[in-house]
Amino acid sequence: MTISIGHRSLHIASPSNILLWLIAAFHMLLAATLIAVLFSVSPAAAADDGACTGRNILTDLKQSDPSRYAEAVKEADAVPNGKGIFWKIEKPGVKPSWLLGSMHVTDPRVLQLPPRTQAAHDAADTIVIESDEILDEKKASAALLMKPDLMMFTDGTTIEKLLSHEDYIRLEEGLRQRGIPLAAVSRMRPWMISSVVALPGCEMARKAKGVQFLDQKIAADAVAEGKEVKGLETLAEQLQAMADLPTEFHMKSLIETLALGSKMNDVVETMTDLYLSGDIGMTIPMLKTVSPDGKDEDSDYAAFEQRIILDRNKVMAERAAPILANGNVFMAVGALHLPGEGGVIELLRKQGFTLTAVN
Repeated sequence: MTISIGHRSLHIASPSNILLWLIAAFHMLLAATLIAVLFSVSPAAAADDGACTGRNILTDLKQSDPSRYAEAVKEADAVPNGKGIFWKIEKPGVKPSWLLGSMHVTDPRVLQLPPRTQAAHDAADTIVIESDEILDEKKASAALLMKPDLMMFTDGTTIEKLLSHEDYIRLEEGLRQRGIPLAAVSRMRPWMISSVVALPGCEMARKAKGVQFLDQKIAADAVAEGKEVKGLETLAEQLQAMADLPTEFHMKSLIETLALGSKMNDVVETMTDLYLSGDIGMTIPMLKTVSPDGKDEDSDYAAFEQRIILDRNKVMAERAAPILANGNVFMAVGALHLPGEGGVIELLRKQGFTLTAVN
């Protein structure tokens, strides 16, 4: 596959690179929320795409290509700690704590915590989330604007200069459907724009109306109850992780996300179904099926995984450990940070905690 970036052509070995960009977008939905605040997205404009209408990709795949579906299941089953989004954390001498894998969306199905999870939240002394700065979006946005190089080109570059005419028109329409004029984000770095384009219209509409995504709701409820809320990262640190990856990497993200078009609704619906069922290990195998051959570029994925997932997992686990040592903590971080040998669950086990999945 070949795409044009300005006057240059860039060869992409496989269209399944979209795997990387979708993961990146949903790891950084906090940024999409900040964009909605920064540019005052109109609820009416953002609702142009209508209600959420996605279909479960895996349901269709199971019927149309059973062998490929079986391969995805086999890969998912091999992921350490790939089953379950709610875990009990124990250590001798302290009260148990709890770990929830979250999904940074406003979907009502996600916001409705299961009774046992809600009870753990309500009984906890301390609530831990990725960044406590999300409690005040406008304040967080203002702070990030003090570091414009993390979100914007500061050398005169604009997104128009990096896109072919065809992709420029496609981007303009995609943003229009979300109530954002292209001129308002023309100097934004491509990954910031990608994170907005990746969102279905229904999600942007809910955000524009002020609906909190899960992590925000967890933190806001805790504050209302007089609980202490602590963050493991700053939003600037999250943005820096994305900014550390090459611009060309993010341009592929933007262009391929645009090319996916309305299929993004199917991807988001499938990710949500997997989340609600606790089958987090199936997320990446599912995303691979979005492409015809199910392959990805190893070098790109290694760079992405290291900077966006593994490095941040270490930070989260290291900063969470002394808080968890006090016991009776309810901790919520993105669900894709939990599984794998380098996931938060295994990293906390190495620090002497016992973690057990809770059905």
